[in-house]
Amino acid sequence: MTNPFLTLGRASLSLPDGRILFSDLDLHLDGRPTGLVGRNGVGKSLLARLLAGDIAPTSGKRNASGHVHYLPQQIHVPDGATVASLAGVDAWLEALARIEAGSADGHDFDTLGERWDIRQQLAQALEAQGLSDLDPDRAAATLSGGEAMRVALAGAFLSEADFLILDEPSNHLDALQRERLHARLAQWPNGLLVISHDRRLLDTFARIEELSPHGLRTYGGGYGFYAARKAEEQAQAQRELEQTRAAVQRQERALREQQERQQRRQARGNRDARDANLPPILLGLRKSRSEDSAGRFAARQQAAREHLASQLREAARKQEPSVELALFAPDAGTAQDRIVLRMQGAMLPHVPATMRGLDLILTGRQRVGVTGPNGSGKSTLLRAMAGQIAPRAGSCRAHVPVAWLDQRLAGLEPAASVLTQLRDANPDAGEAALRTRLALLGLDAGLIEGPAGQLSGGERLKAALACVLYAAQPAGLLLLDEPGNHLDLAGLEALESMLRQYRGALVVVSHDEALLERLDLTHRLHLTRESAALSLA
Repeated sequence: MTNPFLTLGRASLSLPDGRILFSDLDLHLDGRPTGLVGRNGVGKSLLARLLAGDIAPTSGKRNASGHVHYLPQQIHVPDGATVASLAGVDAWLEALARIEAGSADGHDFDTLGERWDIRQQLAQALEAQGLSDLDPDRAAATLSGGEAMRVALAGAFLSEADFLILDEPSNHLDALQRERLHARLAQWPNGLLVISHDRRLLDTFARIEELSPHGLRTYGGGYGFYAARKAEEQAQAQRELEQTRAAVQRQERALREQQERQQRRQARGNRDARDANLPPILLGLRKSRSEDSAGRFAARQQAAREHLASQLREAARKQEPSVELALFAPDAGTAQDRIVLRMQGAMLPHVPATMRGLDLILTGRQRVGVTGPNGSGKSTLLRAMAGQIAPRAGSCRAHVPVAWLDQRLAGLEPAASVLTQLRDANPDAGEAALRTRLALLGLDAGLIEGPAGQLSGGERLKAALACVLYAAQPAGLLLLDEPGNHLDLAGLEALESMLRQYRGALVVVSHDEALLERLDLTHRLHLTRESAALSLA
């Protein structure tokens, strides 16, 4: 289709509990590749499902020019699914097999259409995803999460949809796979909408749509343009707020002066009336008129104050919560030249790159980014550094307290509150001090007193960091495995700000090159299935 479109007209969506998620959204998507961004919890995935026709708006309209293919963030693998069915090509393959076996059923020919080379197309699509060894009949349940996503992506590109909607397709993809995804999306000929926090991917799009509690806002250009415009808008909003506050203070002073003059006039009028020795009926009439005048004046004053409050609320509404968070950086005794971890001839289980033995020394303020393809042993390396597993040969010894946060944040107990877990980690610290430190990380009383399992991904990450960094013995070596997964753009910026403030040795596994570039790394450790190479950042 030469001119694909996908539109919303005054669309609203209410949640089952009656809360309105968003209302009166107007959106027109055309053939330009578009990125959808917004804070976690604002409703991006539900908006994507609404655009895909998966759910209907509570009110308003949704229109599409043709077939829309939607790929959710979490790939559901049904019981009995195969690679072919996960890719959405099983019906074509089955029809082709029946025709090759002699079927003359018109339904088979209608199903297959022009897809006579569907086997070759599937093989090419899987090869483009680095999955050339997968058989179409293989059980999908045997695939890893990353493999399932790549099979689903292969199916999305085979769909030839008029509009493609992808929700966080970069999650679980390594650097090479992300580059393949970026290249394939750049070649997509039809309409495209991608929900993502992959800043490099977003920078390739023609425009950005931002969903916020105030609605949708369009920004022409990629992520760089969007980020620059957002910074300008926030600076302007801050100036307007300061100007409005100053104007409100001036007008409030003027209102107080008017009120004082009115009170003086009224008091003077009451004295004159008493001194004039007027009859009681005239005194009552003058008093009534005075009270009416005072009432009208009070009403005008109240209306003026409500107008000032409205101006202040409107100026404050344009402000967005800051992502700058304060990390109380404890001194873990990690001097610049102190050795915090030493690996000597370490051969790690299931990591071919260490078959010859890995020699590695980390000192007090080193900041190492670990990269490499999926399956190269990055997570296993962190587990060995954390003392979770022992090398098959050689040694790995830490000389300072080590904190390890895996991708699932397994060290954070879901049923217990953050405050309880932090008190357990540092029983001698005062509760007020712990609450203050959590508040500086953006975790207020309402968040830290409930079960940690109810927090968002970004909130759980901050809570887990607090429990290891604010412990009685703070970590001198911090190990993070894909800490940016499932964070929104604001959460990524907050994480980067926090980690730049950390005063200790840091090892971060990540496929997000933009995140790594913002962490002031001193070294890079690149793992492949054949080798491990440490280099200066």
